[in-house]
Amino acid sequence: MRNTRLTKLAAFGAVAAISVAACGSDDDASSDTEAPADTEAPAATEAPADTEPMSDGVDLAAVCPETIVIQTDWFPEAEHGALYQMVGENPSIDADAKVVSGPLVAHGGVETGVNIEIRTGGPAIGFQQVVSIMAQDADVTFGYVATDEGIENYADNPTTAFVAPLEINPQIIMWDPATYPDVETIADLATAKDGEGVTIRYFESGAYMRFLTASGQVTDAQLDGSYDGGPSVFIAEDGAIAQQGFASAEPYNYENVITDWGRPVNFQLIHDAGWQTYAAPLAVIDSKKDELSDCMAAFTPIVQTATIDYINDPAATNVLIVDAVNAYNDFWTYDAELGAASVALQLELGLVSNGPDDILGNFDEARLTGFIEAAGPVFGVEGLTPADLVTNEYIDESIGL
Repeated sequence: MRNTRLTKLAAFGAVAAISVAACGSDDDASSDTEAPADTEAPAATEAPADTEPMSDGVDLAAVCPETIVIQTDWFPEAEHGALYQMVGENPSIDADAKVVSGPLVAHGGVETGVNIEIRTGGPAIGFQQVVSIMAQDADVTFGYVATDEGIENYADNPTTAFVAPLEINPQIIMWDPATYPDVETIADLATAKDGEGVTIRYFESGAYMRFLTASGQVTDAQLDGSYDGGPSVFIAEDGAIAQQGFASAEPYNYENVITDWGRPVNFQLIHDAGWQTYAAPLAVIDSKKDELSDCMAAFTPIVQTATIDYINDPAATNVLIVDAVNAYNDFWTYDAELGAASVALQLELGLVSNGPDDILGNFDEARLTGFIEAAGPVFGVEGLTPADLVTNEYIDESIGL
């Protein structure tokens, strides 16, 4: 397990400032002006010169659906950058359906002969799990299926994850260091406030909380499952409670963007507390695995390379992400500065990185074995192995950061 990390945003500021400066030309994209459905957005196809190029002959048309439809778990954000990196010129933003679509391109903007459609999750799908949507909607080709979600749904809707753009789960529990200066970990929150424990707001569907409770790091009395993704309650409590978030978003936002708070927060990654799920791997529902096998083989290296292209040069793709969020005109907001800061934090915290080898996007069997041992009892599931949940069959082992 990695060492516990606390946010030191004063130290991070230098990293964020460099990233924001590099992305300064995108400032206009952070406007709050509502965009109509089917608006045109800038392309996100440029890739850095030091990324290993793929073959010029990229062709998915013979092996993939005409449109690869991907169901995500949230609004557009930098953590989804690899997907939006693959959207080519003249993309369409459907504000009503909350969908971004366009030609699917490989490294350097090379066309692949198919289209990509990226669907928003979270509130846009009534907070349903992605697995549920994949089981209901035959049009969905692949979806973000976290390892814990895969375990939970294995009996009824088994899925197989085949590439993981994120190595480490960005989810955190965060708290106010001014109110709780002695808290360094999630477990410390249970004994703070003279042993009373600090209330933790989280999405009630978050399985990791059952693990944290079972492992004694939190108590049932601390739990408040009413978190909806917004900052209002945390602000109103003025530091009295702790809250779920993303290491690559909320700490920066709360200090630099949310003016009603405007100060640092500290956090611990759920990963560092022992819940080491792969947070957003692309997966196929097993009922489609055979028919999509050739597609996954051709598509996976494109995803791996898009992850590297994005993390090395995110500016153009962040324009598309910001434009989509602005067009959707929901409670979720995003701007170029947050996108740049998020990428810097993803690199700093190892959220996007190679695994224990030199390969990006593959799955570590030893880590998965340990996670199944931790997560199985949470879901009442026994006998699973990594091979039931993931495959490295389609990974290009020559691709890494």
